[in-house]
Amino acid sequence: MAQLLVLTSAGESALPALELLSHRVRVIAADPAQLVAAPAADAILLDARADLVAAKSLCRVLTATGLDAPLLLIVTEGGMAAVTTDWGADDVVLADAGPAEVDARIRLAVGRSRQAQPAPVQAAGLSIDESSYSAKLHGRPLDLTYKEFQLLHFLAAHPSRVFTREQLLSEVWGYDYYGGTRTVDVHVRRLRAKLGEAEQLIGTVRNVGYRFAVADDQAEPTRNPHR
Repeated sequence: MAQLLVLTSAGESALPALELLSHRVRVIAADPAQLVAAPAADAILLDARADLVAAKSLCRVLTATGLDAPLLLIVTEGGMAAVTTDWGADDVVLADAGPAEVDARIRLAVGRSRQAQPAPVQAAGLSIDESSYSAKLHGRPLDLTYKEFQLLHFLAAHPSRVFTREQLLSEVWGYDYYGGTRTVDVHVRRLRAKLGEAEQLIGTVRNVGYRFAVADDQAEPTRNPHR
């Protein structure tokens, strides 16, 4: 049994088959303003039967805000042809689909979503949860910026492996980033400050770059990022 959130502006049931299933269903208006206080759900079903343009726009809002539940579109037979991958939906279901089909689509979408959830990275007292963009050191939350989090997560996900500044710039900032490698040094310095006594977790390998150094495999104890 799953917790479902149905987004619809219609007065009648958007997916009648749900009434014959045991899932817990919450219905709210298909309006971006309603999403702010939307309850948590295992899957979201968006009513796209009447207004495909509005449904596509709402799909993009949902995916842009970091949707962590699978999104299924409720469509008519004619509406199916309009749905493409750039909508960001995980699946479609016909409005007149039977209970067995609806249940199977929901079950499979939820199952795929749970399997795709990244496992937290844990090492040397550090716990990094990519799904919530949060990091803790010995249970203490770390107040990190988005790029600081990305850099820490990338290094911790590859313990003891050495990365040059150019590699880190490419992996964390992306190929289209036009800034220099100096930004890597700046973010490393800020990360070390926030790690406090555990600053040695980000080790400097002289004349090469940086690595995440686990307890018994520390990098050189230098703190000068330019060496």
